[in-house]
Amino acid sequence: MTNTFEELVAKQRAADEAHVRVRHLQETYGPPTHTQWSSRQTTTWETAWRAWRDLARDVQVAVSEFARAEGKPRHVVEAEIKQAVRHEQQGGADA
Repeated sequence: MTNTFEELVAKQRAADEAHVRVRHLQETYGPPTHTQWSSRQTTTWETAWRAWRDLARDVQVAVSEFARAEGKPRHVVEAEIKQAVRHEQQGGADA
């Protein structure tokens, strides 16, 4: 199933937010090689990392399908999506 451009933007935004969550946890907990994480911290980080990984993979697959369906180079579609996400983050969305 091919996604719409707006759906791809939403998927990319979700993946970006998941990545921010992983980075926040890493910053909060400290480097695992320097700080002993508790079992709960490890589980929380691994869950967040898996969510980010899965969302990022889904975006990559969806972008490839969309690019193929639109007859556009994949890197062009990726750039358009990232630009749309940045535009939203800068307050350009009408949502």
